[in-house]
This record gives sequence, structure tokens and C-alpha cells, in this order.
Amino acid sequence: METFQHDLQHLFEQLGLATDKASIEHFLSSHCLVEGQTLVDAPFWSAAQRAFIDEAIKEDADWAEQVDMLDARLRKP
Repeated sequence: METFQHDLQHLFEQLGLATDKASIEHFLSSHCLVEGQTLVDAPFWSAAQRAFIDEAIKEDADWAEQVDMLDARLRKP
């Protein structure tokens, strides 16, 4: 049985984004979701990133928990 690491750093890797801590924090601080906007509909994703996120959500895939965490971190109070 394979085990996978599913954390925010690895999610960023799957999305083709920089994975060092500073880059992740920069992404999180410079992007946000507006009221009523879903994560998958955010304008800053490429088509491939959007497809990955959509699949993770719809199929409740292994990545769903991290995608949910990313969604929460991109919502600013």
C-alpha cells in the first residue's frame, strides 16, 4: 500500500507552485477569495490547476483536505 504526504507544501508542488515556506506565505498573503467565490473559480489559477482542484473537491480525493485548508487560508476576514 502506498502512502502519500498530503500537506500544504505538497499541494503547492502538485499545483506547480513554489514550495518553499516563504513562497507559500507570499502566495497566501497576495491572493484571496472574495465573498461568494469558490476556490476553483478564483482567477489566479491556470486551467490545469483549476482542473486539479475541481477533481480533488468533486471526488473527495486524497488532496481534498489540503484543498479545503487552502480555501480557508485564502479567505481573509
